[in-house]
Amino acid sequence: MLSKEENERLTRVGPGTPCGELLRRYWQPIAIASELTPARPKQRVTVLGEELVVFRDAQGRYGCLAEHCAHRGVSLYYGFVEDCGLRCAYHGWKFGTADGQCLEQPFEPVGSTFKERVRQRAYPVQKLAGLLFVYMGPPPAPLLPRWDVLVREDGVRKIQTQAPLRCNWLQAQENTADTVHTYYLHGHMMKTLGIDDGAYYYRPIVGYDWDVCEWGVTKRCTYGGDRPEVEVRPPLVFPNILRIPQGRDECVHWRVPIDDTHTQIYIMVFTPSPDGRRVEQPEDPPVEDKGDGLLPDGEYNLTSFYEQDRMAWETQGALYDRSQEHLGATDRGIVLFRKLLAEQIKVVEEGGEPIALVRDPAKNECITFEDTTSPVLTA
Repeated sequence: MLSKEENERLTRVGPGTPCGELLRRYWQPIAIASELTPARPKQRVTVLGEELVVFRDAQGRYGCLAEHCAHRGVSLYYGFVEDCGLRCAYHGWKFGTADGQCLEQPFEPVGSTFKERVRQRAYPVQKLAGLLFVYMGPPPAPLLPRWDVLVREDGVRKIQTQAPLRCNWLQAQENTADTVHTYYLHGHMMKTLGIDDGAYYYRPIVGYDWDVCEWGVTKRCTYGGDRPEVEVRPPLVFPNILRIPQGRDECVHWRVPIDDTHTQIYIMVFTPSPDGRRVEQPEDPPVEDKGDGLLPDGEYNLTSFYEQDRMAWETQGALYDRSQEHLGATDRGIVLFRKLLAEQIKVVEEGGEPIALVRDPAKNECITFEDTTSPVLTA
């Protein structure tokens, strides 16, 4: 178990918090690019406890500014998108797309240099595979990772979204290191509901192992029974990514903290071509909204893995108190991940650079996880 103080360090995500400062060192998906249209070029978002506006200016460039104007605090979401920036609807102050520099201050005295001293908080935005990613940490920003699911061309892609989780991000991410939950939550649950989808996981688990690797935590699961197998799962990608195959599909899940008690999940689904042929890629993949997984009476549906996981994460509470838990041998992966998270928080506090950042362009063409048998992976 963790102490209450340790739990706070690993879960709180706002500006200046230990975990929040760590998470800001990584690019996070913030919006779906196709949702920013000429008719609706702005979107209000909250990420890591910060209220932001993401937009596409009249020149087609993407920007991300703090929502509340540096002048009088009015929401820039209601402002005017123009060339090179966003203009506040209250008094017309205009802020640059790229850096938030105040470009215009109508009605200030002619020749005033006041605007040169005003800058709206701004974060860099990049588009990849139809998603907009934001970097909220200190410069220089690392490279935006080109995960295989985002850049492969031998198949088709789609983006899945769902209603925000009503819980802290760590409850979802710890599940990635929880190897044995698949037997009961998925395999047994599906069996009792008369659904065949969980048969793969409905086998006796006779062994499990975890290790730290370049990208995060490796996972192994050994099945017994009449279909024995050693399953080497893709690694937990530090700090908040699940990389997983789902049947023929290859998927990446980002668990993006909205604030301390809400989490937005973005999923990129890549379906390889049966014959390996290249497929012409659209500028923006189609988007599928999976909703909130609830029945009309508010109960969890539990007929899919997504809904089963959501039940497990949310019913732990909005922010789970880990000082009350009792961990067993099957929780070694969770303990390992928490230890890694705490260590990397300390690295950032001491001015260092955490793991799993990408800075070498040569390693960022297409990042794969083919060699998951090794304790250290290479991109």
